[in-house]
Amino acid sequence: MNFRGKSLTFGDSTHIMGVLNVTPDSFSDGGAYLNINTAITHAKTMVAEGATIIDIGGESSRPGAEPVPANVELERVLPVIQALVSEQLDVPISIDTTKAVVAKHALEAGAHFINDITALRGDTAMAQVAAEMEAGVILMHMKGTPRTMQRSPHYKDVVKEVCKALENWINDASQNGIAPDRIIVDPGIGFGKTTEQNLQILKRLELFKQLNKPILIGTSRKSFIGNLLELPVTERVEGTLATVCWAIAHGADIVRVHDVKATARVARMTDALYR
Repeated sequence: MNFRGKSLTFGDSTHIMGVLNVTPDSFSDGGAYLNINTAITHAKTMVAEGATIIDIGGESSRPGAEPVPANVELERVLPVIQALVSEQLDVPISIDTTKAVVAKHALEAGAHFINDITALRGDTAMAQVAAEMEAGVILMHMKGTPRTMQRSPHYKDVVKEVCKALENWINDASQNGIAPDRIIVDPGIGFGKTTEQNLQILKRLELFKQLNKPILIGTSRKSFIGNLLELPVTERVEGTLATVCWAIAHGADIVRVHDVKATARVARMTDALYR
């Protein structure tokens, strides 16, 4: 697949998406990379450790998070994207946003993907921006909004319902001019799902292969791991790695993580066993 001049091959090995939150309030590393020099250094470190995509976000999507204005989000992400592009970071950059104006400026600055937790539904202009700028898009499933998504989410069959929703949104994206080979899907672990519902998605992950799109899984340090292991966010690395191994073995093409070095090692070993 080619995304604005950067190509990614799926099937031979797992891609590691390194998380770069330039926010003060993200659930795991909020505030750690607000300084541009710190953010740039961290991005370079993640690439050296094995990240093949860097995902930059300027607005927290943790449960209960409040939205931020587009100008604030742009002030956080644009200098980082511009700096990484000027230093010729040799991996694709995704912009984690729900706002078309942020996505447009980020793509103009050199980003390659739009990683949208609303699957292009939160801003009516987002699909047009993605289509016109030939960007890759990551369509993620979320029930509700970050403010409301964890208020007793209910499904009759979480896997079938999430899969059907993603199928519909793939069709919508295609009808809006987004090339089919620029679409990636994400079942949205932790976004409007209980601990058991997250486990069901992982246990039945292979069902998402019927969508015929690369699958991204983001379990890194999330609360369902903390709930199961009774551990705080800073001690969930091993739990995350277990889910990464399982996800790769059952069809994930991209894993989105904070702990790149350990994940890259696990991914290489799991790829050797399953690919």
